[in-house]
Parts: sequence; C-alpha cells; structure tokens
Amino acid sequence: MKPILNAVCIIFLLLILRPANVYSCTGITLKSKDGGVVVSRTVEWALNDAQHNKILIVPRNKAFVGQTPEGYNGKSWKGKYGFVTLTAYDQNYGPDGMNEKGLYVGVYYLPGFAEYSVYDPKNKSRSMSVGDLMQWMLSSFNSVDEILTELDKVIVVDVKNEEFGGAALPFHFKITDPSGNSRIIEIVNKGEVKIYQPYLGVITNSPTYDWHLINMRNYIQLSPNPQQTLKLDNFELSPLGGGSGMIGLPGDFTPPSRFVRAAAFTASVRPLATSLDAVFESFRILDNFNVPLGTLIPAGNIPSDIVSSTQITTASDLKQKVFYYHTMWNREIRKIDLKNIDFSTVREQVIDDDQQKSNRTKDITSFLIGNVQKPGDCNDLQGYAWSVVKNSCINFVETGSVFSAYNAKTGTTDSGKSAFVVLSDDKQKAEVFFSYPTDKPIVLKAKPVREGETMPVIFENKSEKLKIRFYKDTYHILYHDEIRYIQHYSSNEGLGFNLNN
Repeated sequence: MKPILNAVCIIFLLLILRPANVYSCTGITLKSKDGGVVVSRTVEWALNDAQHNKILIVPRNKAFVGQTPEGYNGKSWKGKYGFVTLTAYDQNYGPDGMNEKGLYVGVYYLPGFAEYSVYDPKNKSRSMSVGDLMQWMLSSFNSVDEILTELDKVIVVDVKNEEFGGAALPFHFKITDPSGNSRIIEIVNKGEVKIYQPYLGVITNSPTYDWHLINMRNYIQLSPNPQQTLKLDNFELSPLGGGSGMIGLPGDFTPPSRFVRAAAFTASVRPLATSLDAVFESFRILDNFNVPLGTLIPAGNIPSDIVSSTQITTASDLKQKVFYYHTMWNREIRKIDLKNIDFSTVREQVIDDDQQKSNRTKDITSFLIGNVQKPGDCNDLQGYAWSVVKNSCINFVETGSVFSAYNAKTGTTDSGKSAFVVLSDDKQKAEVFFSYPTDKPIVLKAKPVREGETMPVIFENKSEKLKIRFYKDTYHILYHDEIRYIQHYSSNEGLGFNLNN
C-alpha cells in the first residue's frame, strides 16, 4: 500500500511519554492589477526526513488508478494535463500543485473534522483516496467550475496507511484557477462534501471553514488606520507607535489565530501592479507564518535532521503559470516555468535542488568599488562593468558620455538605444560600452589630428571597424564607416575632447 502521508500539512512528533500531533499550514491569495492571481502557502512538518522540498513533474496523458482499502482497484482515468507537485517520502503527489493550465490544488490538514465515505466495493469504480483526489483534479481539469461539475462523480474513501501506523489522513482542499475563481472543499460526516467561498483566499487548518468565518466577527475592529489620541481629564493618551490599528491581532500559531492574521495581512496588502509583485509580496506576508522548530516542540524531542517546522513556502502564479518556492535549507527563491515544459514528451521526474542541505550565503564585499581589484569582481554587480581604460569596475551609464543611436535613413536619433564612451585619464584611449548586455565594450586608441582637418577620426579600433569622429560640433561613432551613434558637442557637455590636445 503506497503511503499518501506526503499530501499532508502537519507537524507530527512521537514524544517519549505520549504521541503529540502538531500542525500549522497557512495559505493566502493575492491579485494584481494586470489580472494576476498568485496562490501561496507554507508547509509545516516536524517528522524527520519528510522532505517536502522535492518537486515532481508529471506528464500529460498519464494513466492513474485510485486506491481503496482493497488496494489499487478504484477509479481509473487518463490525465489530460501535466502538472508539478510537491512530494514527500518519494510519493507521486504532495501538499501543493499546479497544472499546465494554471489550475491550483492545495491540501491542508483538518484533524478531528474531515471524515471520508465508508468504502463500498460496489462503488469501487468511483472510489479513490484523498491523495488520489488531488491528482485527479490536477490531471483532469482546467478550471474550478469544471471540478465542481464533476466532483459528485467520485467517492473519497477512508484508506488507512499501514506503513505509517495507520495514521489518519484528514485533509481539506483549496482550489483556484487563473480567473481568480476559488473554492474550499471539505469532506465531513462520512462523505458529506461541503463547498465554501474562500474568505480573502485564506485557509489554515481545523476547525471547519464555516467556523473560521464566524470567528472573524471577533476581529472586525482591526484596521490599518492608527488609533486616535484619547483625552481623559488632564491626561492625553496617544498610540506608542505605528500599527496601533492592529492591536488585538492574534500572534500565536494556532489555526484560528493564523487565519485571522492572514486575513488581516491580505486585506491590507499594498497595491500590486504585476503578478510578479504579488509573488514577492506573498513571500513577505508568509514570512510572518514561519514556525521556528523550538516554538512547538519540547527541547528534548527536536528532530536532528530538519532545521525548521516550515519546510517550504510556495507561490503559484496562475496567470504566468510559474511555480515559485524557497525552503528551510535555502531561502533563495527558485522557480519552475510550466510554459517552458512540453508535458506531452517530458518524462515523470523529481527535481531536488536541496541535496546539499546547507543554507547558502553570498559575499558581496568585493562589490564595493574600492575593493574591486580584477574584472571578475564586478560580474555580479548589476549596472557595473569592468573598464579596461580605467582599470576598475565602473557604472558606465553614470561615468560614460552618452551617445544616441542614429537612423541614417530617417536622420533621427533614438535615446532608448545608447552607447557610452569612457576616456582614459590621459585621453589616449576610449572605451565604448553599449546598452545591449550581450555587446562587449570595445577599446579604441587615440589618433593624431592633422592641422586643418575638418572631419578628424580621433579614436579607432581597426580590427573591430569602430571609429569615433568629430564633425561640426557633433561626435559620431561609426561601424564599418557608417554612423551608428551621435552626440552633439558643447564646451561644457558631451565627450569634451579638446582638438588642440
């Protein structure tokens, strides 16, 4: 029997005296002005070696068979769409996934409330485990409405996981598509399916979703606006600092408190121009829900092979179909662009970018201009490049003299396409930098100017066929003797080359 414990969002520990299950996952949705929809969440787990950081790529047209208490004899189907999903324990699905159409399915723990149908062998062709339900939705549908139309055609049955001691697998789901349409799906009372409209796209864990909606009434006083100064007799009481409108916001890690906190942060989010802005804002918000290992686990029982209860944080850009994540082992944000995957030919495979299990740092000390000693020191410094004529790392846009691209057919210039010329201190060399990142800078040598010459070439690189020429108060950069860039000269501006030198 294959384990499906990977699909859970739970912190599960076996304590010395008695077992203790602790869980905490938080999900949000942000929207941007360009129509972007970004669904993000944390995944917590404190059972050793869970490894939610592995990403599975599932191809299109895969054949699936659902699991029942009798084995893999349940509903069978062929997937229409490929998808990516988190995994654990080397299984083929996990707590978070997105398919090639931008449909998102997330699984969250719901202990004490989720209750699946009792298995009836007569209905085995419609039956599947709760883990299979996630794969069925991701592989078969491209919208939330499609799922809701077909949901009553399957039966989710209770499948015990004997490999993990028969642990219960109580989950509820959040589904969202690129239009922003979203639902919460809960299966309770031995198979009763309940559907909820997400409140601001927020989801956590137990109790059931309707309870969280009622609980939000206790926090209607929360506001991003600061509290007003209060005058009592001769006393004047004013807020101590920013954030006074959020006084009373619960800060603990229980599901009800995280639900309220996530709703408050989502409701007060800054305006977001693009879906990429929403991705990074999601990570900022979810930083407030990272659970340090020691806050939930007694000191003598902390696992030795994980460093955080929050093992991974994901953000699914449904419009652009890009899956982003960072992990407890590496806070660098990584991405998988589903648009660049051919799901008709890709083989099923796992991506593991955390094999070293070592948090990485980047030393940028050498980026200090005074510390740059060799060309390679400024390779990663955005906006800077190594200058041969200055023998240092420079910002050539600020240091260089700008030339505008010239169109010989129309006689017009384009300031959006530029070249930048930097002179050596002795003015015996000129270095031309181009605005195109792929174009390497070119060094030219000074040429003597003959007396009475009206169109002198003042710098030249014969091998590159590049020249700088002066004519009637205008500098020209020529390539193969054709004018490509120009700059109008004045005594105080421009290249400032003195013909009398």
